[in-house]
Amino acid sequence: ASQVARELGVSQKTLYGWMAKYKEDPATPFVGSGNLKPEVKALRDLERENRELREENAILKKAMRIFTNDRK
Repeated sequence: ASQVARELGVSQKTLYGWMAKYKEDPATPFVGSGNLKPEVKALRDLERENRELREENAILKKAMRIFTNDRK
């Protein structure tokens, strides 16, 4: 481990920390720095889509009110 740490230019403590994170969750061990776990990313994407759809719905409701008032 000490040789690998030297080759990577990090401390042994950092290397062991990386190894522990990998053992905890091998599928997505290094989240952060813009990387999200898949379930968190999916939730964030759904929340964004929901917000956009609500905005579009509000715009369409306003447009409908404007067009129905013009006809009267």
